[in-house]
Amino acid sequence: MDTSLAFSTLALPPALLLGVEALGYTAMTPVQAQSLPPILEGRDVIAQAPTGSGKTAAFGLGLLQRLDPTAVRTQALVLCPTRELAEQVGGQLRRLALGVPNVKVSVLCGGIPLAPQLASLAHAPHVVVGTPGRIQELLRGDALQLGGVLGFVLDEADRMLDMGFEDQIRDIARRIPAGSQRLLFSATFPEAIRTLAKATLRNPAEVSIRGAADAPAINQVVVEADPERKAPLLAALLLEHRPESCVVFCNMRRDVDEVAASLAHYGFDALALHGDMEQRDRAETLMRFANRSCNVLVASDVAARGLDIEDLAAVVNYDVPSDPDTYLHRIGRTGRAGRGGIAITICTPREVPRMNAIEDHQFRTLPRDRAQPVTGKPKGVPRAAMATLRIDAGKTDKLRPGDIVGALTGDAGLAVAAIGKIDVLATRSYVAIARAQAANALARLREGKIKGRKFRVSAL
Repeated sequence: MDTSLAFSTLALPPALLLGVEALGYTAMTPVQAQSLPPILEGRDVIAQAPTGSGKTAAFGLGLLQRLDPTAVRTQALVLCPTRELAEQVGGQLRRLALGVPNVKVSVLCGGIPLAPQLASLAHAPHVVVGTPGRIQELLRGDALQLGGVLGFVLDEADRMLDMGFEDQIRDIARRIPAGSQRLLFSATFPEAIRTLAKATLRNPAEVSIRGAADAPAINQVVVEADPERKAPLLAALLLEHRPESCVVFCNMRRDVDEVAASLAHYGFDALALHGDMEQRDRAETLMRFANRSCNVLVASDVAARGLDIEDLAAVVNYDVPSDPDTYLHRIGRTGRAGRGGIAITICTPREVPRMNAIEDHQFRTLPRDRAQPVTGKPKGVPRAAMATLRIDAGKTDKLRPGDIVGALTGDAGLAVAAIGKIDVLATRSYVAIARAQAANALARLREGKIKGRKFRVSAL
């Protein structure tokens, strides 16, 4: 490891270095190495960095090193475009603050009841992570006070603007004390982001990790397609490459369900993810993809913002994206940490100009390929390795992951190796089971007990 990239070279308190160590970080990523020095100096920063580049730790360490845990007031605010991303950011901030006693991090988002969030604000959190609409709602009701905020972060600012949150962001920014530090992170730097930065930041240091998504580990391929045969062509490509996990991006939200249904017809374990879905359905879809119970996720760009899969094997652009930055952001979800990955773009004749613009942006011509669309019902379609069981009990029932493992390996008779990722939420829990063992596990859990009690268990 390059010792100059060690976190210990930064002016961080030992308590935060404990959090860094607990997360398994050994060396700073490029965005951390470039942005942390000015952040720790107290400067405003505007940073361009793709998903998976380590930006959460960059702004998280900056926010946490300025906190006074003994002062019961909100001292940091992070705005995110979606609830999924906000929960992900909140979880990482809690882990970074592992060595700092009594730090309260609250995630405040729409799509869930307001009353519990109002109750949590009775004792002011030190850090608030939330979506613009819910934060603005709490501010209007005087439930959230920002007079003590020292650090303000706009995370994935480009997507917040895409989702129509500009007015809310500007309103919230006006309520932040003038002397607070302001940090803006965005995967792309369109003119709208530049304008927002000028209005909310003061003489910011600028960091750009352009090209980080276009790493050599990503094998980019363009496949020419007949517009009427895109769905069977997609199935053929998935059969050819057989990725363990794949995200298929559609430009239009209305196409997501149609493409997912087409893949399911061909026998793939495919799920749809888009903004019109109920919040619980979106959360369960993301959970099933993360725990390997579904191997193809068909998504719109905005809906996929909460997705954080470290070893995503492939990305497919079912439609050529409208601009090069969106393309780089999409394909940057694969090929992380040197694992390698493939990015396939299906290109119809009408989309050739868009593809040319993407290639011009990269200063190279991407290799072309051809494939024959499937005909009929294909054989040998790869299935997801796991299946998910939902237990209608969670933290409020004092349920822990160990209780679920105990029930599965005890009465249900499963080997530990057959149990995958376990997520225990407030009122529900989810456990991934090796597909071949899932039916047996479901039957045995329904017949038996967990922690001495019977709960309703169902398969997703």
